[in-house]
Amino acid sequence: MGLYEDLQKRNAKYIAGGAAQNTARGAQYILPDNSVVYIGCVGKDKYADQLQEACNKAGVRTEYRIDETQPTGKCGVVITGHNRSMVTHLAAANEYKLDHLKQPQVWSLVEKAQVYYVGGFHLTVCVPAILALAEEAASKNKPFVFSLSAPFIPQFFKDQLDSVVPYTDYLIGNETEALAFSESHEWGITDIPDIAKKLATLEKKNTKRSRIVIITQGTLPTVTAVTKADGSVEVKEYPVREISKDKINDTTGAGYVYHCQTCIKQLTHS
Repeated sequence: MGLYEDLQKRNAKYIAGGAAQNTARGAQYILPDNSVVYIGCVGKDKYADQLQEACNKAGVRTEYRIDETQPTGKCGVVITGHNRSMVTHLAAANEYKLDHLKQPQVWSLVEKAQVYYVGGFHLTVCVPAILALAEEAASKNKPFVFSLSAPFIPQFFKDQLDSVVPYTDYLIGNETEALAFSESHEWGITDIPDIAKKLATLEKKNTKRSRIVIITQGTLPTVTAVTKADGSVEVKEYPVREISKDKINDTTGAGYVYHCQTCIKQLTHS
């Protein structure tokens, strides 16, 4: 915990974060005004106010559950060159409850939504809330988008993940997350296109929609796998334009925005 105090003494920059919240802000940047609502949990402190201000500036509507005992979650990011180390204290972010989601004023927003996105990190917090959104999406034939978020999710939260995957219409991850999924399920597959293809064929609740799997690989081609009406799977690779390292300012949060752009493009095409 002393790390955060040390960072504050080193001219630290305060940036609104949270993986799913970054994705929401990235989506709103791309989409028309007043398109995005973010739901999460914060503490009753100045950092929650900073998050609210950042979301207001981005045009994202927030419906926070405010926890009276835990502070707002934080992540210390130490950057050396283009490399980073992240140390997270979830705090209030770990206290989200289903009853907040089910409040009439919040659930009415859920019912009006056209697309649902959940980050894999929430599997460590409140699976019932994820399933409530997933079931709503499936019952109304609306796209449900889920990000694997980190290798430790399939490694240590396999059962929770397996309860949600059948509802996913868009499953997003990077190559290390895909490899972790394959390993935790004992598939014996290490080829990324083959893993994407296997993910696309997993059980699916809403059979009215094809499953689209998107696996990013940094500067290597992004892999997609799409199930077809005849049960076959179409696998494609999309090249990624590499830029010179001297043009990179900071990679923190870059993946979240890339997920938004990729998913919105796929939604537009489907």
